[in-house]
Amino acid sequence: MPEPYDVITMGRIGVDLYPLDIGVPLARVETFGKFLGGSPTNVAVAAARLGRRTAVITRTGRDAFGEYLHQELRGFGVDDRWVTEVEEYPTPVTFCEIFPPDDFPLHFYRQPKAPDLEIHPPELDLDAVRDARIFWMTGTGLSAEPSRAATLAALQARSASARTESPAPEFRTATVFDLDWRPMFWDGGDHSSVAPARYREALAHATVAVGNIDECEIATGEREPHAAARALLAAGVELAVVKQGPKGVLAVHRDGSTADVEPLPVEVVNGLGAGDAFGGALCHGLLAGWDIARIMRYANAAGAIVASRIACSSAMPFPDEVERALAEGAVTEAIAAGPSGAAS
Repeated sequence: MPEPYDVITMGRIGVDLYPLDIGVPLARVETFGKFLGGSPTNVAVAAARLGRRTAVITRTGRDAFGEYLHQELRGFGVDDRWVTEVEEYPTPVTFCEIFPPDDFPLHFYRQPKAPDLEIHPPELDLDAVRDARIFWMTGTGLSAEPSRAATLAALQARSASARTESPAPEFRTATVFDLDWRPMFWDGGDHSSVAPARYREALAHATVAVGNIDECEIATGEREPHAAARALLAAGVELAVVKQGPKGVLAVHRDGSTADVEPLPVEVVNGLGAGDAFGGALCHGLLAGWDIARIMRYANAAGAIVASRIACSSAMPFPDEVERALAEGAVTEAIAAGPSGAAS
């Protein structure tokens, strides 16, 4: 029997074209950096940077950008065996603008349809999904068919297996729902009439839910952090993680344990990849069996490090960087510069 993956993620992938000019409107930007992108893909990269065996389930176009994404995944140590091509649609591209400390507009080019929404249920390796120690999916995967059906099939395989078997904890740690609310991907946008019901359907199969206040509101109707956490637990998860930006993160477990952790001080350059770094570190901490306070502190530090850098995927920290930031109580200039001494 093949060794189970530590983390399998499923969902968005694309090419991030980020300006190398900070504080400049997109219309005036002259130079860009090209990076692997897509939130669940970045989570797989982040967990791999922390020493975990990861893979991603997604699709690209049959084009040069698709080839680039395969090269990047392999370079980051992420298994790309379930990254397949779609003939009809181009690989998505995302541009951003960088206005620190808290304005980072995103411009998605995913038309007429993103290949990662063309994941079909029969294509899934459900044995690998069932056996993975952590399976990570996102709200975007619920926004369109056949991706929605495939995402639910993976979730149902996980929860059905958990009900019928008693696997050792080291072989099934968590099924994580990253609430990942992107209204531009849904019919009706912010006023989508179907998103809340689809979120509730997925929550019934998840053991961990992660989201910011806006995302929690879509999933539960609640904006107050403690009320949102309670609502997520009532929806079926065991651990609710509510990200509050500059106010830190709240984690509440069904067993009654809680952690309310302040953010690590950092001079923000680009906040877009911080949540993905947080996700990869969350997976790492769950796999290590840490208590939730330690997990939240570690994940906060990982996210802060990426916020101090321009890129997302290539900016994901290594364990020694996270430990150093925790020890120093802040993301210093030296940590932000990265192992090579140059900002990632």
